[in-house]
Amino acid sequence: MSARIYVEGGGAGELLDTLFRQGWNEFFRRAGLAGRMPRVVRGQGRLRTFDLFVTRVRNPRAGELPLLLVDSEEAVAPAHTAWQHLKARPGDNWDRPNGVADHQAFLMVQVMETWFLADRALLRDYFGPSLREAHLRAWPALEQVSKPDVMNALEQATAGCDKRYSKGKVSFELLAKVNPAHVEAACPHARSLLDRLRTL
Repeated sequence: MSARIYVEGGGAGELLDTLFRQGWNEFFRRAGLAGRMPRVVRGQGRLRTFDLFVTRVRNPRAGELPLLLVDSEEAVAPAHTAWQHLKARPGDNWDRPNGVADHQAFLMVQVMETWFLADRALLRDYFGPSLREAHLRAWPALEQVSKPDVMNALEQATAGCDKRYSKGKVSFELLAKVNPAHVEAACPHARSLLDRLRTL
């Protein structure tokens, strides 16, 4: 069994498509999945990502498991599965497709950038000595930090750097370099995704 994972994000254009795939493939390789790499599909917009996933579910391929990976956008209730969160969230209201299991949807909580905050050494190395680490608080539970707070922290911390944080090229380069072990340790939902991939 192999996985085809539909991931939110990527933007438009051939360059971003290449960087998106390279970033995710390197992240999964560094997480120890070189022998069972999922095929990454760039979803671009959030709803388009879900629609692509649903289309594959309705047109399955033998030996392939479709997975969905999107930002949670907000905190996930402790008792909620990914599907319950995506149904309850007013901006989504997504129904789990027939025949799809709980372990086919995963969340980046609350956004992909949360993962970068788990690896301070990466941020120091990538952004250099001008990084303003005072803006990167020592949050005890990263997945409880709101999306605006995560984005503001990165923007403020890198405001004086030669290369400032931004979605696109910078975010995909960071994804390729982030230490998956740090991400797993700080972000339980990321650990759930990687644990699932490791069982395929």
